[in-house]
Amino acid sequence: MLVRPNESDLDEFRRGIDPLASSGKLGALLAQFPASFKDSPQSRDYVNGLLRAFGGYRVAVELRHKSWSDNIGGTLQLLNAFDAAWVQIDEPKFRFSIRQNYLPNVEGFYYMRLHGRNAKNWWKHDKSEDRYDYLYSSEELREFSETADAARRLVKKLYLYTNNHFS
Repeated sequence: MLVRPNESDLDEFRRGIDPLASSGKLGALLAQFPASFKDSPQSRDYVNGLLRAFGGYRVAVELRHKSWSDNIGGTLQLLNAFDAAWVQIDEPKFRFSIRQNYLPNVEGFYYMRLHGRNAKNWWKHDKSEDRYDYLYSSEELREFSETADAARRLVKKLYLYTNNHFS
């Protein structure tokens, strides 16, 4: 069941980030959803409400379930209506994992997250951070560098993050 933040919670959060935003030091807000968050009318309504609540900020939305990429037109319509970036993610691919092309969907900014490819420990692990125990090879990083370079030419700002629990 999705729990929606109330206006008081949203106002408190905005008060916390507004000093960063007003000083030009806030990059983008990340709305990260788990693989269990599937495309549905209820989920779309939730994302719509979240994007509406943070309309004055850059928002990047990380969706992991394949149902969102199966309905790529509807997903892009939802995100683009708010100039929200569809977070491009690298993680192990399972049958229900989202499929992405690593292209930006809005001109304002691009957002990519590298979670590692530790498929063996992704779902079965002692600690949740064990799934991120992965060291990208130089060749893998070169591919992401090329992707970032291509995206940089299409957007005003680029964000690329790696999970570094084990660095």
